Amino acid sequence: MSKITEEVEQLTSPIVEELGLELVDVEFVKEGRDWFLRVYIDTPEGSIDIDQCAAVSEKLSEELDRVDPISQNYFLEVSSPGAERPLKKDEDFEKAVGQYVFIKTYEPIDGLKEFEGYLLGYGPDFAKVEIRIKTRKVLVEIDKTKIAFARLAIDF
Repeated sequence: MSKITEEVEQLTSPIVEELGLELVDVEFVKEGRDWFLRVYIDTPEGSIDIDQCAAVSEKLSEELDRVDPISQNYFLEVSSPGAERPLKKDEDFEKAVGQYVFIKTYEPIDGLKEFEGYLLGYGPDFAKVEIRIKTRKVLVEIDKTKIAFARLAIDF
């Protein structure tokens, strides 16, 4: 994680906790000529609303102005992580057990680098995902150190 996202995460955590919310993720990315600081928040129930996003945005904006951790101009966006929220922390994976997920790995496992299916288990060293290959269901155990990216997915 970059220094900026770490600093912003430290500034944001007390704000969201005070409001009874959860910090899901922080991104600082350049798109075209513009920089965006994106803060994703949620409720434990998974139903964030616009007023909660506005409250976090207002308080975080004041903190960012006070601390000034970012030298370039940027746009601050505070929003829900959406239906396909990222899975980053152990708690995210633990909450997602039984749900449909997408996982991308750094290197192939049994010839595949992308896995979409139901997360059936999550432990200290692995994630177990039931994927479908043509008409059969296959259980794949993915070493946590090989996970490059993971998120909830929508099963059609």
